[in-house]
Amino acid sequence: MCLAVPMEVTAINEKVADVEIGGVTRQVRLDLIDAAPAIGDFVIVHAGFAIRRLDREDALETIKLFQEGLNLELI
Repeated sequence: MCLAVPMEVTAINEKVADVEIGGVTRQVRLDLIDAAPAIGDFVIVHAGFAIRRLDREDALETIKLFQEGLNLELI
């Protein structure tokens, strides 16, 4: 099973973005995303690629569900 995670964009350098969730920072490619993100936007990340930009409220609700279901501290 694959899991795509909503992460917040903290920096953008051409086709690579720095994203963060729960203190974990990663670099992801922006080649596949549906709409170009801006710093502060949330994106769905899967296998090193941002694949979809998310509304902030939807992203925070998804993160909350992960926290409750998996007993994690993400935000």
